[in-house]
Amino acid sequence: MQTQPLNDADFEILDDILLKHGDDHSVLNTCELDGFFTALVSGPAQVDIADWFPAIWGGQNPNWENTGEAKQFIELSVRHMNTLARQLANGSEVFAPRFEQTEHNGQPVTLAEEWCFGYLRGVAVANWTPLPVIQAQLLQGISECAEQDNFELPQDLDVAAHQQQVAEIEPAARGLHDFWLSQR
Repeated sequence: MQTQPLNDADFEILDDILLKHGDDHSVLNTCELDGFFTALVSGPAQVDIADWFPAIWGGQNPNWENTGEAKQFIELSVRHMNTLARQLANGSEVFAPRFEQTEHNGQPVTLAEEWCFGYLRGVAVANWTPLPVIQAQLLQGISECAEQDNFELPQDLDVAAHQQQVAEIEPAARGLHDFWLSQR
């Protein structure tokens, strides 16, 4: 199996498959999938594919076009999870959550809501136990970001405050990973 990080074409394949087979209960894009996998590789114990794979699809196995499509999705997913695990375990500066980019009133805006929603889905699947106060606060920041509904950004969005909240997500994810790593 290949160990290279995914490239843009690989992410496009994942996005296409997620969109094709997804519904309101499943992961719908690679930003959410990235958050999901980040939580899985960061948690207290390894999560088996038998647990995380159905969670991507809202508990239902997709009606695959063919076995090759399913195999490709699983291989790309595992490759991405392994990349995230290596980056986080090595304290690598190349770890960067896969956030969406948009524009609002002529200003670039980074959106982390879907990533955070995926992260919380991963926390649930990995069955994280209660956290100490500092780590609970880190998770709370991710949770608060996931609760925002930014399908349409409000006209009066405070872009600077929003971007500050988004900037806190990556260090929170690193801090939570480091905490669980020290507990294993």
